[in-house]
Amino acid sequence: MTLIVVVIDISEKTDDFVKSNLPAWKIFTNYYLAFIPRIDAMLFPLFVFIATIFFTSKMAERSEVIAILCSGVSFRRFLVPYWIGSTLLSLVLWLGYHTVLPKANAAWSSFDEKYLGGTYDVTGSNASRNYYFRIDSNTYAGIRYFDTSSKSGGNFFIQKFLNNQLVYNLRSDNIAWDTSVNKWKLSGVMERTLTGDKEIIKRSRNISMRYNFKPRDLRKDEYLKDRLSTPELDDLIRLEKLRGTEGINSLLVERYNRDAIPVSVVILTLIGAILSSKKVRGGSGFHLAVGVIWSVLYILFSRFSIVFATKGNFPALLAAWTPNMIFAVLTYYFYRKAAR
Repeated sequence: MTLIVVVIDISEKTDDFVKSNLPAWKIFTNYYLAFIPRIDAMLFPLFVFIATIFFTSKMAERSEVIAILCSGVSFRRFLVPYWIGSTLLSLVLWLGYHTVLPKANAAWSSFDEKYLGGTYDVTGSNASRNYYFRIDSNTYAGIRYFDTSSKSGGNFFIQKFLNNQLVYNLRSDNIAWDTSVNKWKLSGVMERTLTGDKEIIKRSRNISMRYNFKPRDLRKDEYLKDRLSTPELDDLIRLEKLRGTEGINSLLVERYNRDAIPVSVVILTLIGAILSSKKVRGGSGFHLAVGVIWSVLYILFSRFSIVFATKGNFPALLAAWTPNMIFAVLTYYFYRKAAR
C-alpha cells in the first residue's frame, strides 16, 4: 500500500519535480524519506486492522479457530496474543508520533513549501503585515511588518493595561531576533510608563528584551503543529492559550491525536480478530469486505469530529477520542456476542 501511495504521488507531482531541477536521488532522500513515514503513520491503524482480518480469517477458514476453542481454550484467552501484539504495535506508533514523525514532517513540509507549494521565491522571504496578538492577560503587542527570512521587522509596539487603564507603552522603529542570546533587539525605542496623572518617558537607541514569542510565532504556518516535537507543541499551546489566540483547537487536536491514534491500533485489532474469527461462507473475501467498511466508518467518525473541533465549538479532547470511545463500545459488544 505504501508503494501504491508513492507511485500515485509521483504521478501527481512529476511536473513539479521536473521544474525543481533536482536529481532523482535528492528528491528521494529529501522528500520521500520524509513522506513515507508521514503516510504510514496516518494509515498504520488500518494496516494493522486489515492484516489482522486477513490472518485471522485464514485461520477461521481452515477451522483452526474452531479447533482452538473446542480444545478448551476460552475466547478470552484466544484474544490474548492479539492484545499483546496490538499493544506493542501501538507503542511503536506512539513513539513514532512523538519522536520520528515531527522530524519527518519538518523535512517534508520544508521541501513541499520550497518546491511544490508555489509560494516560494528566490529570497525565501515570508512577510507578515499588521500582526497583532496578546502576550499575556494584560499585555498586547503588534508589528506593522515582519520578515521571517531576516527575522526582523518594523513599527513594533507593546501595550500593558491594568484595570482597563493603560500603564505601559513601548514603541520601536525596528525589531530583530538575536540568535546569539535568544532575545529581541529593539532599536529606536520610546517607553512610556503611566502612573496616575504622571507619565515617565524613556528613549533608548538599542535595547534587548525577552518576550514569550519567537520568530516562528509571527508566521502563518499551516505545517507548524505537525513538525513540532511534543514538548514544543505543549509550549506553543500554553502560549497560545495565554495570548487568547483564536483557532487553537487545531493545535489541541494535533496534540491529543498523538495519544489517541496509537490506542486505535488496539481497538481495531480486537475488532478485526473478533469479526474474522467466525467461519463464514464468503471466507477471507467476506471478512476483508467487512473490514474495509469498518475502516471507512472509523475514518469518517475521525474526520467529522476533527472538522467539528477545528471549525466549530466541539471540544478538541472529545474530537480526538470520540472515535476510539465509540469503537471501544462496539468492540465490547462484538466480544460479548462472540464469546457466547
